[in-house]
Amino acid sequence: MSRVGATPIPVPQGVEVAINAGEVVVKGPKGNLGVPFDTTHLEVQLEDNIVQVQRKSEEKFARSLHGLIRSLIANAVTGVTEGFSKKLDIFGVGYRAEVQGKQLTMQLGYSHPVVYAAPEGVELSTEDAVSGSGAQIRILIHGADKQQVGQAAADIRSKRKPDPYKGKGVRYEDEIIHWKAGKSGVA
Repeated sequence: MSRVGATPIPVPQGVEVAINAGEVVVKGPKGNLGVPFDTTHLEVQLEDNIVQVQRKSEEKFARSLHGLIRSLIANAVTGVTEGFSKKLDIFGVGYRAEVQGKQLTMQLGYSHPVVYAAPEGVELSTEDAVSGSGAQIRILIHGADKQQVGQAAADIRSKRKPDPYKGKGVRYEDEIIHWKAGKSGVA
């Protein structure tokens, strides 16, 4: 039995969970999320504000889906109540970012500004860097869907990945850069 899949999911106050044919719909103060699941291998039940995911068979495919679907439903419940967020730091002289509506405009050392349009359900904001981190700008990404927030952060980071020689670029808040030594001068 899967330890992750067997763990019950408590549904907090103010969150509605509806189980339709092949989909669990979670509604809360931060939005609505749907989690599709395979009805031939899994069964999802809601009793006394607790969601349980159970396998119908012991096939390898059913066992692999069991913990996954339970985690996705738990993330949906967390997302509609608290939400998820990621923080990106921009390092580099002249590197800037600003949000205008749903668009993030960044100056990342290219000859043109880099524009990123946020997907539906993801909110972007910027703030001045925290002292001591060395960054100039911090980009905050908020949303109810954990996958969307993570994908938006990865897309923004891919616009200018951190340079291993000088550290310039866009990186996650807690990302560690493995520095490379530059060329050594001839003596």
